[in-house]
Formats: sequence, C-alpha cells, structure tokens
Amino acid sequence: MRKIFIAIVAILINVTAFGQDDSSFNVICKRQVVVGEQFNVSYELDGNGSNFVAPNFVDFEVLGGPFSSSSSSVQIINGSITKSNKTTYSFYLRALKEGTFKIPAATITIDRKKVKSTTMDITVLAGGNTVHSGSPKNGGSQTVDMGDVFVEAVPNKKNAYIGEQIMLTYKIYFTIPISQLSVSKSPSYAGFWTKDITSNNGTLQQSSVVRDGKQYSVATVQEIVLIPQKTGTLTIDPLDINCIAQIRRQRERQRTNDPFEDFFSDVMGSGYTNVKKEIKSQPIDIEVKQLPSSEKPASFRGAVGQFTFTSTIDKTDMKSNDAFTVTYTVSGKGNIELLEMPKPVFPPDFEVYDPKISTSTKTNSYGISGTKKAEYVVIPRVSGQFNLSPTDFTYFDPARERYVTLSSEGYVINVEKSSNEGAGGVVYSGGQEAVKVLGTDIRHIMTETKLHKFSGTLFATPLYFIIITLISVVFILSLIIHNKINKFNRDDVLVRNKKATKTAKKRLQRACDYIKANDQSHFYEEYAQALWGYISDKLNIARSQLSMETVKEMMFSKKAPEDIVNQFIDLLNSCEYARFAPGDPGKKMDELYQKGVEVISKAERVLK
Repeated sequence: MRKIFIAIVAILINVTAFGQDDSSFNVICKRQVVVGEQFNVSYELDGNGSNFVAPNFVDFEVLGGPFSSSSSSVQIINGSITKSNKTTYSFYLRALKEGTFKIPAATITIDRKKVKSTTMDITVLAGGNTVHSGSPKNGGSQTVDMGDVFVEAVPNKKNAYIGEQIMLTYKIYFTIPISQLSVSKSPSYAGFWTKDITSNNGTLQQSSVVRDGKQYSVATVQEIVLIPQKTGTLTIDPLDINCIAQIRRQRERQRTNDPFEDFFSDVMGSGYTNVKKEIKSQPIDIEVKQLPSSEKPASFRGAVGQFTFTSTIDKTDMKSNDAFTVTYTVSGKGNIELLEMPKPVFPPDFEVYDPKISTSTKTNSYGISGTKKAEYVVIPRVSGQFNLSPTDFTYFDPARERYVTLSSEGYVINVEKSSNEGAGGVVYSGGQEAVKVLGTDIRHIMTETKLHKFSGTLFATPLYFIIITLISVVFILSLIIHNKINKFNRDDVLVRNKKATKTAKKRLQRACDYIKANDQSHFYEEYAQALWGYISDKLNIARSQLSMETVKEMMFSKKAPEDIVNQFIDLLNSCEYARFAPGDPGKKMDELYQKGVEVISKAERVLK
C-alpha cells in the first residue's frame, strides 16, 4: 500500500510539473547597425499566448513581417516530465537614420491578460562604417557592415572642366539573391548634358568582389556619360532602385540534448521569404572648372577632349556653275555631339550652301567617341583661279590642360569658263556689251525700241486716287506684318514656345521609327529628348537647369492642372523605368510612345 501511495504522489508531482507554464516575452535583435542596413527583430514567447499585436516601428522601415514560427518539446528526465512551448514573431527592418532608438514592445494575450514584451535600445551608425564591439562572453568582436544589398554611384572623376566627359557607373552589390530589378526614379542631372550608354540589354552581368572583408556579387545597373554645361559644384541626386530580395529566415533558438529535436528544428525552423527592397545610391558632388581664358585661340568653339581634324575635296578643276564638295571631319573622344564645327572661308564669288552635318558615335565603358562631318556643296560662279585657305580647328585637351589647334589642307581651285552656262549664273569679261546670256536670267538691253506717245492723262483721275489708296493700304499692311514678324523673331521665348510642339512631334516620329526597327537604345534616347526638349522650350527652361522639381514648379506656375503635371512627371520617370522593367520590349516602347503623345497633347492645351 505504501508503494502505491508513493507512486500516486510522484505522478501528481509530475503532472503538476507538466502543467506548469512560466511564460516570458522578450525582444531579440542586434545592438548596433548602420544606416541602410537590414536586420532582424524577433519577439520570443516562452509559453502559450494568442492575439499577438505588433509594435509601431516609427524609426525604421519595415521590409517584412511578422513571420511566426513555433515549436514544442517534452522531456522526461528521471521520471520528471517537462513540456515547453516557444513561439517567435520576426520582423525585417532597415535603419533609416543615425542615432540611438528604442525597439518598442509588442503585446500578446496570456491567460486572458495582455502582456508586453521587453524593449531594447539599438544604435544606428553612419552608413559605410564598420564597427567592432566586444563580446562579454568570449572577448571576440562583431562586425557591423553596410548591408546585404546596396547600390553605389561611381564616377571616374570628381573634378572636371566644363565640357569634359565624366563616366558615371551605378553598381549594385548584394550577398543575397535579388530579382525584378528596376529603376524607380532617375536623377535629373541638373547642369549636365547626359547620354545613357548602358549596354546590358536588361541582363545583369555579375562578378565577385570583396569589400571590408565581405564577399559581394556586383553588377552594373547603368552607365551614364555626363558633360557639365556650367561651372561650380554640381550635385548628382541619388538613383532609386527597387528589387525583390530573397531573405533567409532562421528561428533563433538554443540547442538541446535531443538530436532528433535539433534535426527537425534545423529543417523546419529555416526558410526564405521575398521582400521588396528600395535602395538609393549616394549623392555625388562634381567640381566643374572653367576652361583657361588665357591663350584661348579665336578658333576655339567648345570642343573638349582629344581629336583629329582632316578635310577632303572631290575635285579642284572644274568649270563655272559646276558644283564641288569639300568635307571637314573631326574624329576622336570627347563631347563630339555637342561641339561646333569650324567654318571655312570661301572666295566671295563662290555660292556656298548650308553644310550637311552628320555625326557617328560609339560608346563603351570609357565614354563617347566618334566622328562629326560638315559637308559643303560649293558652286563657283566666276571663272579663274582661287585659293581655299586652310581651316583651323581648336580643342581643349583636359589631360594636358592646354588648347590644341589643328589645320586642314589648303586647296587651289581652277575654274574655267563654262561652255554651257545656262544654269543660272553670269561670267564677266568686260563692260556691259560683254554680258553673256546665261539661260533666261539675263538678256541684252534692246537697242532698237519703238516708243509710243500716251495721249491720255492719269493724274487727278478716279483711277489715280484708287491706285494711290491701294498702294498706301498695301504699304501700311506690309509694315504692320513686317513689324510683327520682327517682334516675334526677336522674342526668343515666344519662338521657342511656338516651336516646342513641332520639334517634339519630329522627335516622337523618329522614336516611332525606332519602334518599327526594334531599336530600343535609340528609341529611349530620342523619346527622352522629345519630352525634355518640349518642356524646356515650352516653359523656357535652360537645358542645364532642367530637373523634375523645376518642371513641376514651372508647370504649376502656368496653372497647369495637377493631374497633367503628375502625368508628365510620371512619364519622365517611366522612361527610365521601362528600360529595366520585365516584359516585351516592343510592347513597352509602344505603350510609352502612346502615353507621350497623349500627355504632350494635354500639356499643349493648358501651357500657353
């Protein structure tokens, strides 16, 4: 009987122990992070609870959560039964600013009572720093790095001359899998002429690099050529990028002596989740210097880089009224698309047509290089021998920090009298009697002319007054129209305003041609120029001062409706976003083109 009594008491004690549930609710996270770093915050409940209420993380960005996981275990040691339940609620946060902040308490219901978790102070350090903090248990150190995913803007130089090429590369570094990379907002690059030379065709080429002792995968997102158009300190705003990051979840727990529990906890306690991540590059200041004013040649027209200069002529022997062609070519690396071609001086008896300017460029990781040609068609109207003097071309070489002047060849032009000169010219060889008929433009003075006496009188007749009145009216109207045309032409703002839509339509038409040719690179270049050029001309904003903020402010000042302003700004952002967005490139270009036509049409109705 005594043994039975002892067994019953032992069972009651064990059952009591089995039913005991000493609950604790604690927050677990790192003590130190850096600005922009992503980190994990877990609220761990030892015991049974329900109705978890997440805190408000006012000082951090919530990337994901709450993610909950739970486990339970039963141990029998020397006849003693112990049961434990553990539930973890995890969040993924990102530090936004430097300082010391409090991880707030979460709330859960235990035995019909609301219980708050513990809180914790966390220190956020400036981005890019690496901090080592000692561990009281093992005397070791913990490294706080820049984060798992970040984007960096890398210029090849931060000091440049006005007009000098600057290569700006945006690179993304990551230690975790990422996907669906897209540009959400591009900088306006105020004060720069820009050209996107990205050649990844939407596919990122990855490589590996070690930074601060940590291995990253790195890929180039964008490559931009910048050419400063004004001096001073020019700031490049951050590039905003969205991506989906695949983050591994690992439930924090302590090892037990049960190998089976450890095995199943390893399998069941870990996993991956997709989190939308928004990252920005750092702003960059570029110091732009003025070109040296001393010893600047008169032939300098803004070319900056390294160039060669040549000329060719198709013939030097010809007859009067025959056309010949002379071509001047500038080749090299630099602001080839912006430079002004030199203007040769032709003899005064030559008829010279406006030159045909053509530009051919190629891009690589070193910037823009290419060739620019000016092709002149010239017609000598007078026979004789003429000298076409050499033409000077001057550029500034930023590497050598000096001006370089190159000269073309000079030519001797031999012009003979034309045997068939009926194509619109004259040849002088003496006095008036020697004027030779060229076509039907000039004829000899008739020496035998019969004159007839007019017997009537016109003065003071009704017809006379009618003629005088008509002449006066025509003169006054012509004067008024002439003054209006002159006033219009003198008003650059009005001229740009009136031509804005016409110019934009031409560029959009060229963009449409690139859609048909499936030329994605040239389409986006022409399309962006159409949008920026239209708003620059319409609002009279200098190209160097164009930015999203300036455009929005000026459109509102013109009393444009908010929806049209927002559509125009969104379209400017979408132009860059569409290049990296997944999907059919042809469909993206067509949709973007239709939106551009629609938005410019709406803007034209409200911007006068």
